[in-house]
Amino acid sequence: VVTLSLLMYPVLRSLALQLHSAATGSYVSGTHSIAFINCLNEQIAKDIARAIMDKKLAAYVNILPKSSALYFWKGELEESTEILLLVKTRTSKIGELTNYVRSIHPFEIPEIISLPIDQGNPLYLKWIEESVPRD
Repeated sequence: VVTLSLLMYPVLRSLALQLHSAATGSYVSGTHSIAFINCLNEQIAKDIARAIMDKKLAAYVNILPKSSALYFWKGELEESTEILLLVKTRTSKIGELTNYVRSIHPFEIPEIISLPIDQGNPLYLKWIEESVPRD
């Protein structure tokens, strides 16, 4: 019973959040997320952004200009320039988004991390909701 409860928690939580939001008309913190995805260059960034949009895994993708990056890779300090994607989507789509980007990204281990959106412009958050199909 405990194992089943733990396995069902994400599904039940998502359903409860959807019901609360529908009943009250208010935004429930964490319903949507911003994912950060790094890319080697602008063309790869545009290709990945378009692929994400074509799959309807996001409502909006920003492509930020080059930034410098320092990181350890295979024990060595590396320095490079990268393009960053900011992907606005439903939190429930983060797993699918991550798996899809990993399948098309040229990096061996691409950076794909996300943060839940706590609050924001209610009309914008509603637009994200309407733009990204439910699971």
